[in-house]
Order: sequence, then structure tokens, then C-alpha cells
Amino acid sequence: MFTGIIEEIGIVESLAMVDGGWSLTVQARTVLQGATLGHSVAVNGACLTVTALSDHSFTVGLSPETLRRTNLGDLRPGDGVNLERSLAADGRIGGHFLQGHVDGTGIIRAFRPEGDSLWVTVAAGPELLRYIVPKGYIAVDGTSLTVVDVLPDGFTFMLVAYTQQHITLPRKPIGSRVNLEVDVLAKYVEKLIREAPYAIR
Repeated sequence: MFTGIIEEIGIVESLAMVDGGWSLTVQARTVLQGATLGHSVAVNGACLTVTALSDHSFTVGLSPETLRRTNLGDLRPGDGVNLERSLAADGRIGGHFLQGHVDGTGIIRAFRPEGDSLWVTVAAGPELLRYIVPKGYIAVDGTSLTVVDVLPDGFTFMLVAYTQQHITLPRKPIGSRVNLEVDVLAKYVEKLIREAPYAIR
């Protein structure tokens, strides 16, 4: 589990095909503290397993499904990525419960400053928008955020000044893909209603 509170911005060292799969190496500091092989790290919101460690970086493997569902295949050396270690049992939940299971990607459509905050509009498909509600939770590239408005083809949220300085999103160009994880509770509720014997059809 994760909370969507980004611990640091890592720097992509390499993304390469190895032994029929893909390997991603990221330079980092904070998330290396206490890390061992097999630990989970969320990279842009995708829960990945550490397969190699050095004093300044970690490596994870990327499955075909991960590449299909996320923006990780778009990464290039030097790109920044949002990083978060998995939640410790005695940790503080500063954001909301995330699984690190990316549901799909959206597209950054607009940035608009308001004071020292930043409005962001992200386009998303109907298969994700059905689970997004005003003032509900959304994870964008692993960052826990509150939805402001839901639009016919996307949604909006605001970034306060502190968050802008500690995540990658404000530095991305318009048109960039971002990873989205919707609130898993919405998906469970939908499944229960759809499959319940008393469901109205």
C-alpha cells in the first residue's frame, strides 16, 4: 500500500530491454534508505519490485502489462519520476490508500495559475471517469490529489505551491501522459451492485 505522498523525485538512469523484458534504473536517495531486494517502490504511482540496488540507484523490472497501462515506457534518461516507498504498518497516512495499481493514463490538457496555486486539467476516457467524482480521491503519477470538477472528457484539480515544488507534474509539457489510479472503493461498489442478486437492471 501507498499513500500518494511523494518522498522524492528520482532521475531515470536507463530504460532498456533485457532478457526479453524491460529494466528501469532510477537514481535516488531517500527511497534507498532501508531498501532491500524485493521491496516495493511506487514509480509514478506504479508499484514495482526492486531487483537490484546500488549506493545511488535502484532497478525494477517492467512487465508488458505495466508498459501497456502506464507512462513508464515514455521515460528517457534524465527524466524525473515521483517516488514513494510502500507504507510501513506504523506510518502516517498523509494522503489516501493507494495500491500502486495504475488503472490507465490521462493526458495533461491545461495549466492555469491562480495565486501561488496551479489549476490542472487532465483528459481521461469514460472507462476511468465513471469512477471519478468531485472532491473524491485520485492519484496522478502517484500523487494523492482531490478532484475539483469532473468534465465530460476529463477532470480538474489544484496544486498548492509546496506540492508543485515536490512532484514532476508541473514540469511536464501539455500533452504528456500521466498515470491514473482511481479510488478502488468505487470499483468494489460497482462490482457488488452489478453482481448482487437483488440488483436493479
